[in-house]
Amino acid sequence: MPEVKETEKKRWSRAETAEKIDGFEQAYQRTPSQRRLAEELEIPRTTLQHWLKRKATIDADPEVVAFFESPAGVVFLHRLVLAAHFVMTLVGPCGIRLVCLFLELSGLDRFVAASYGPHQRVSVAMEEAVIAFDQEEKKRLATGMESKQITVCQDETFHPETCLVAIEPVSNFILLEKYADSRKAEEWTNSMEKATEGLPIEIVQSTSDEGKGLLKHVKEDLGVHHSPDVFHVQNELVKGTSVTLARKKRQAEQAVAEAAKKVSHRREEQAAYFNGQCGSECPPELDQQIELAQKREREARQALETAAGHRERAKQAIQGISVAYHPYDLESGAARSAENVASSLEQHFFRAGGGGH
Repeated sequence: MPEVKETEKKRWSRAETAEKIDGFEQAYQRTPSQRRLAEELEIPRTTLQHWLKRKATIDADPEVVAFFESPAGVVFLHRLVLAAHFVMTLVGPCGIRLVCLFLELSGLDRFVAASYGPHQRVSVAMEEAVIAFDQEEKKRLATGMESKQITVCQDETFHPETCLVAIEPVSNFILLEKYADSRKAEEWTNSMEKATEGLPIEIVQSTSDEGKGLLKHVKEDLGVHHSPDVFHVQNELVKGTSVTLARKKRQAEQAVAEAAKKVSHRREEQAAYFNGQCGSECPPELDQQIELAQKREREARQALETAAGHRERAKQAIQGISVAYHPYDLESGAARSAENVASSLEQHFFRAGGGGH
């Protein structure tokens, strides 16, 4: 009796359940006795009856039920659910709820739970397994890795806690991704030391934004070259040029409006003179005055066109820096030499600053 009670309390896994049912169904063809077969399979008869009743009431094609309730089907279903979690929640941004929706729409919810709770536990377990695998593989691969110098791309994200991220851009390998209490330089330095511990690498350059903590970490603690990311390069250029260029354009627009107003005023005077409304007060040299006003209007419009052109060329030059800043040709995919990148950047900076107009 003690053995029976212990058996009754056992929590059977899906794989064990499928194996027991498969064993029963095969043996039942030779020995059509539930009680006897339950004893041979070492399971309570009531448990066996519950399993058989559940299988018989599954609302699906009998052949589909037979497969997914078999040992091979349970293994396949387990792999399928894990693959869905891996692809949707880790590789892609879908999230757990869409995994549940996938199971419902595919009809697999008849064979596996599709509610949020169970799959949230699966997702957590998978994340922990990936982290453990990362740590094991990093140690294993570092042993045979040749020493190399690298650049790191560093940034801070917030969702909602502060998360420090560092990636090696050539391989796209994530060196660091961890929540931190602050964005201070010492926090960055300590985190990077732990992340690169045991790796035969030397950081020679960092690309990041202009955060004070990051800059201090890179320049003082790491003691390496800092390259601002392209957004901040462009942002500084916009701040340095946009106000001046916009002001010149507005001044040119105002000059055009005033010149056009002057031309209109002179023409009105001329019309009044010919209509005899001015008497002797209307000067006879109105033609020359109108011509002079029109000349000044043309000059003002040319100045406006020049100012607008300067502003547009500066805008295009600043936008073009994102392409010039790239180490690979975006059309051919070929690597660009340092000289080519430097020359292209110099041309864009020159045009952004007003040169070559």
